[in-house]
Amino acid sequence: MEIDEWKAQIERERKEKDRFFTEHRQSPIPLEDRARFRGLDYYPPDPGYRFEIELHEHGEKKTVRMAYTKGEERDFIQWGEFRFRIGGEEYVLQAYKSDAEEERLFIPFRDATSGQETYGAGRYLDLDSARNRTADGKWILDLNRAYNPWCVYSENYTCPFVPQENWLKVPVRAGEKNYPKT
Repeated sequence: MEIDEWKAQIERERKEKDRFFTEHRQSPIPLEDRARFRGLDYYPPDPGYRFEIELHEHGEKKTVRMAYTKGEERDFIQWGEFRFRIGGEEYVLQAYKSDAEEERLFIPFRDATSGQETYGAGRYLDLDSARNRTADGKWILDLNRAYNPWCVYSENYTCPFVPQENWLKVPVRAGEKNYPKT
């Protein structure tokens, strides 16, 4: 996919999400806040945060218990890891599944923008095997698609905290920025 086409696709997805958040009955934005909602704030699409890489699947998959914002806990399987470079440094993000049969990978992460430019507890990526794989089997890890968990928008939701192993020391200026609750 060419860069212009990729950027246009990112922009279309963002507009669709804003429309969903504004109009849909299942929007996480509380009804009383929707009249003031003017759309989400994003970093401009940056191809430097899009990677076509291998998932290094763990031979021995351990179970990780993630705490949630409302106090509960849930088990996830640490399925594998993505290794990539930002600014010449290598970083690793663990990918999780809620069960072994699931096709989707869940990648929660925090970075040096968390709590300042982005949501303090971190952001998420969901990778679907059918949509986020290349013809040669690599995964498309696109940090430009990083999103805030729904608990950012409403207290009606609970969201897992990012495990410390997915705290990046580098700023990731890609994806969704913090949501001002005003």
